[in-house]
Amino acid sequence: MQVDETGIPDVKLITPRRFGDARGWFSETWNAGAMAAVGLDFAFIQDNHSLSVPAFTLRGLHYQAPPYAQTKLVRVARGRVLDVAVDVRPGSATYGKWVAVELTSCIGEQLLVPKGFLHGFLTLEPNTEVLYKVDAPYNREADGSVRFDDPDLAIDWTVAHENMVLSEKDMNAPFLKGWKNPFGAAP
Repeated sequence: MQVDETGIPDVKLITPRRFGDARGWFSETWNAGAMAAVGLDFAFIQDNHSLSVPAFTLRGLHYQAPPYAQTKLVRVARGRVLDVAVDVRPGSATYGKWVAVELTSCIGEQLLVPKGFLHGFLTLEPNTEVLYKVDAPYNREADGSVRFDDPDLAIDWTVAHENMVLSEKDMNAPFLKGWKNPFGAAP
């Protein structure tokens, strides 16, 4: 497995090796021992799978508040996404900064998004399937979001907002200013 840094040190791009032959390929997408050996020691307890039928479906920016905060390992089973992680950890040197990475099913890259980050993705192809592991269970009361188009974050989603397909929850999410950060007081 190849582990690469991103623009935010705690967000990692992990690319598993693929072993192929005339039948196709095989890939080990997570190995707890191998990852622990490189400092990525997580006890994932749940796998999630989403299908977004239209291209340019945006899901995010989401989080689970403590004590249900989640580290996520995100990958694409079919299609392509622009995957975004935003640091909202109070006191972090990268607070309010974001990183965007294209994840594809043809290469199999994965993005590790730690606790204390907002997470979202934009599908770049129709019928895109996203899989992600989490290390804490989902809790409805801990579920939250911040606006995908927050001007203070200025995320470049690469697609005009009017072309995006959004849920009501994501369209009505609060902006960062005035948002009560469940991870602690903002700097």
